[in-house]
Order: sequence, then structure tokens, then C-alpha cells
Amino acid sequence: MSALFHGDGRRLIARLGGETLWVEPWGRDSLRVRATRNARIDEDAVHGLLASSTEGASSASIEATQASITHGGLRAELSHHPMRMAVGEIQIRFAEAQGGRELLAEESPHFRWPNARYFESRGGDLWQIEARFRAYDDERIYGLGQHQHGRFNQKGCVVRLLQQNTEVTIPFCYSTRGYGFLWNTPATGRVELAANGTTWVADASPQLDYWVTAGATPREVVEHYTAVTGRAPLLPAWAAGFWQCRLRYDSQETLLRVAREHKRRGLPMDIIVIDFYHWTAMGEWRLDPAAWPDPEGMVRELTSLGIRVMVSVWPTVNANADTFDEMSRRGYLVESERGLITGMLGVDSRPRGRHHLYYYDATNPEARDYLWARVQKNYFDKGIRAFWLDADEPQMYPMHAANLRYHLGNGAAVTNAYPLLHQQGFFENMQRAGEPEVLLLSRSAWVGSQRYGTAVWSGDIPSTFDSFRRQIPAGLNMAMSGIPWWTTDIGGFFWGDISSEAFRELLVRWFQYGVFCPIFRLHGARVDSSKGVLALHEDWRTGADNEVWSYGDTVYQILTTYLAMRERLRPYVMRLMREAHETGAPPMRPLFFEFPRDPGAYGVEDQFLFGPDLLVAPVVEPGADRRAVYLPAGARWTDAWSGRLWEGGQSIVADAPLERIPVFLRDGATLPIRGA
Repeated sequence: MSALFHGDGRRLIARLGGETLWVEPWGRDSLRVRATRNARIDEDAVHGLLASSTEGASSASIEATQASITHGGLRAELSHHPMRMAVGEIQIRFAEAQGGRELLAEESPHFRWPNARYFESRGGDLWQIEARFRAYDDERIYGLGQHQHGRFNQKGCVVRLLQQNTEVTIPFCYSTRGYGFLWNTPATGRVELAANGTTWVADASPQLDYWVTAGATPREVVEHYTAVTGRAPLLPAWAAGFWQCRLRYDSQETLLRVAREHKRRGLPMDIIVIDFYHWTAMGEWRLDPAAWPDPEGMVRELTSLGIRVMVSVWPTVNANADTFDEMSRRGYLVESERGLITGMLGVDSRPRGRHHLYYYDATNPEARDYLWARVQKNYFDKGIRAFWLDADEPQMYPMHAANLRYHLGNGAAVTNAYPLLHQQGFFENMQRAGEPEVLLLSRSAWVGSQRYGTAVWSGDIPSTFDSFRRQIPAGLNMAMSGIPWWTTDIGGFFWGDISSEAFRELLVRWFQYGVFCPIFRLHGARVDSSKGVLALHEDWRTGADNEVWSYGDTVYQILTTYLAMRERLRPYVMRLMREAHETGAPPMRPLFFEFPRDPGAYGVEDQFLFGPDLLVAPVVEPGADRRAVYLPAGARWTDAWSGRLWEGGQSIVADAPLERIPVFLRDGATLPIRGA
């Protein structure tokens, strides 16, 4: 046995200068790295990876100052780098097993200090951990969840690893060098993807934990990643069509009136949503009987119309709620390490006004079951079977993560996993209650959220063309992060004026884009300057109308055309959802996902593929009636509107009058874009 390296039959182990390092097979063509300066590595620490079958052949080689472990197509080479008057360090280089081409390598920024893997004590068993890797001039990096900086290629960015409204932290990325990388810790921190090096930082964690996979194509890398973090269940067929939502339907009668009008007009609708402040008080998780007197009857009528109802469930508890004392006594609320914590200052309906709102502790399985028992009694047992998990980052202002105390530990070490564990509680309890098709809409996500039937939307974004443009790369990066069910508020959330011609144009363009998103959902906090409604009521109880007929006859005619198009495309949508369920391939795809050998496909940030057969080029500039479109090489493309055929590998200018979004069919695909 080497003084530095040895194996235990499962993994390669190294010990040097107080650090214990493990490298082991974990999934196909993949290796997991864990390290700590604590007494032992915690195998039960919160992480996104599932137990792995470690499929494929593995082998290890151990010498005095170096060692290697190979699993399938990936090899990790460990080497001791001595330093004068110090023990030195062990660095890891990842390479293709055949040929040895370097994919990724740890690298120290200086010959003496700090090391490539650096630990600085944060007290107890927690460390601030930094892991440094080489930079490569030829590298593009995609993924990392959802961010609003408007960039698809993340190379050159510094990305904060903290869940926030509109910012979703999923610390997985795909590199054009042919690897995928997962920073497998729920700690807050950051990643710096600089020209002179890549640095991953965890603010507080008991150990370093990352995972690397090799793949010849982006599809292969995503397939490997979703195999070890879980794949989405099959999307329920009743969720593949149109979702109607607004801020907000304030009563049962208002909701039913809209649903009836949709059906009277012959318009499709799959889901209608009851937004926040429908409750008696935050944290009681029940409908206010004054506004919702007969939920069972409401569900029966909606069911007869072919519509499911979804209800918004927040994870916050008003100190006046009838659950607060019991939840506090049982330790079911997020607490503080020191001093007073209130979670957030927000508005609630009973008593009406501002309140201190506390977050329930989703990291505590007993707290998850307690919340579910209320939800089951007051919603599920009344026929409501789809849930909107809003504000589950958790949304705290200010967010001092290091001062939070969860059931699982310090907030800086575990808070990013909050949405995942919240979703897990709903998913597992709904399955136990006999619901075979779980659908959760969430404003946040973490590694593996897809396995809990979670659809993510991009949060409370502005109603502007600039914001609209940013959603395209945001959605594509979510697709490359393992989340196949994704959407936006069509038209944006803040503050679209329904009587403004400028906003009506934006809504049309966004609606056209929404048809080709995995989830097709109209939502927003609208105002109406023609009626003097320039802001929401001070307690956010309701906004202006947001139905397809709310924007005038011209817009109505365009929107209804696209409603019909989505209905025609539903068999295709479900085919894509089955592929996501079986392989992890997202319905919404970057061009390079299908055309990895086309260099031109990697720089396109404002187009995407909806499955293999449809290329979509949204119009993201006001007043535009044409736009440039890149057609990937390796296919022939048919303009779905004109029927004109184009060879791939070139940019063209497509006509795009207000009623038309440029869409192209691949290699003679026949999809019902125009209808009969």
C-alpha cells in the first residue's frame, strides 16, 4: 500500500496533510470526488446524487506518488505535488480513457498557497471550500440553472450560488470540451468562470463534493447527469395544453366565470390557477370560505369542463396563524443561529396588512408531513390535485444564510436544497395518498428537482422586450441543467398595461414563444391605464384582467390561432415528454443539442429547437417584422409558413409580421403548424 494512495475495492483513497480524498465510480463514464479535513467523510450529507449503479468497467493503478482510476470513458489521474517546507498537495486531472485527451484539471493558483482544493475553517465541522481548475480558451459552458443576465454561454461569468426569485441555482454545467460537472453541495457560494481559471466556492460545507462525467455529445452528457440525479415522470397529458392564470382570481365565482367563458368561446384550457391570498391566513393552508364557499362543487364543475384547478401554496407562516404556536413548539420553523429571525416582512389577508412571516423548515421530514396533512385535508381531499409551490427559494429579505438554522444544519451549508426538499415532501405524500400523476409548479429548484414532478417558471420578471429576450437563454440553460418542464409568465409579471399597444405587441410575441415552451402558461400582474388602474391594490389582492379576450379583437384573433396550434401539437409535445422521462433529453433544446458538429450552432442564444423537428426563432425586438435566423448544418429546413426549403449551415432573414413567429421544420417533418 502506498503512503499516499490505497483502494478499498470501491474507491481510490488518498490522505495527505490532514485531508482525506475519495475518488470513485458514480454512474456511466463518471467519477465522484469527495474530500474533507474533518475526521471522516459524511456519506449521508445532503446531496443531489442518487445511489449509483456504477455501470461499466472500472480499474485503478497505484504507485508511490501517483495513482489513477478509470471508469468507462473517464479517467482521473492523481499526482502528488511536493512543496518546499510543506507536504504539498494532490491534484486531479480528468481525461478521456481512450487517448488521454485532457477534459478538466485541478490547478493551484500559486506554487506555495492556496492549494487547488482549499479549506478555511468556518467553525465546528464547516469549512469555506474552494476548488480551482484550469481555464481553456476553446471552452464554452452551459447550464448552472436559471439566471437573468441574458447570456447562454456562461464562460466569463461569475454566478452566485444562492436561490432567489428569478435566479435558480443548479450547480451543474456542460462544457464543450466534452464533460459535465456537478458541484454537489447545497451550500451558498459562487462559481467564477474566468479566462484565467475556474473557481468553485462553497461558503460553508463539511466537505468538498463534485462529480464529473464524460460524453461525446451534449445529449450523452445530459443523459449521464439525469441518470444519477433522477428523471422527470411522464408529464400528465392534461398538463400539455394551455394554463390560464392571473394575479389574481379573488373568488370562486370569478374563477368559474372565466372558465365558463373559455368554454363558451370554444377555447382550450387544461388548467386554471388560484393564486395567493385565497387563504384564511398564511400557514393555515386552507381556502377562505367567504370567497371559496364550495370547493368540491367548483372542482366538479371544472372537471366537467375538462379543466384541472391548481392552487398556490406558500411555505410561509403568519405569526397569527392557528398553526404557528404548534409549529414553533415542535421545531418546524426555520430558526436563527443568533438573534431574531422573521423570515420576511410581507402582506397577509387576515388580519389585513403587514406581518412577520416565518418559513416552515422543509429540511425537516416531520415538518414536511405536517404541512402536507393540512394541504391534504383542505385541498387534496376536496379534489384539488395540482399545486403551485411559490416563494420556495426560500424568499427571505435580507437573506443572511449563515444566520439560518435548519433541521439539517447551518443555512450557508444547506439552504440551496430547500426547494428540492419542499418538492420531495409534496411528491412523496401525494404518491402515498394515491395520486399517480404529480405535477408541481415551483419558482425554484435544485439538483434533482425534476424527479419530483416539478415544473419551474422563471419567476417575477418585468414585462419588457429586454426581459423577454433574457428568458430564451435562461430556459435553455435550465434545459441543460436537467429540468425538462420549464416556462415563463407569458407577457412577464410586472406591470403589463393591458390597454397599451406596446404591451399588446409584447404579449403577442411572448404568447407565440410560449406555444413552444414545455409548459404553456399565461400569467402576470396586469394594470389597465384606461380604467385608471395603475398599480395593484396595496395588499396585492388583485390586478387587471389577463384573459386572451382582454387585449382587443386584433390580439384576440392572433392568440386564439396560437391556442389552436398548441392543441394540434399536443401529440408531439407528449412524445417529447416521454423522451425526457426515458432519457433526460429536454423538450426545449439548444441548437447544438441536435447538431453538435456544427460550430455555428454553439453561439446562437435567441433561437431553440422544440424537440428534434422544430426550430423556433422568437421575435424579441419591438416593431420588428423580420429577423435573422440561423439554420444548422446537417439538415434541410422548411419554412412552416411559406413552405420554402432552405439548406442548413446558413443564416437567412425570415418574415415575421405580428401574427407570425418564424418556425422551421427539419428534413421534411410534418407537424400541424398551420392546421388544415
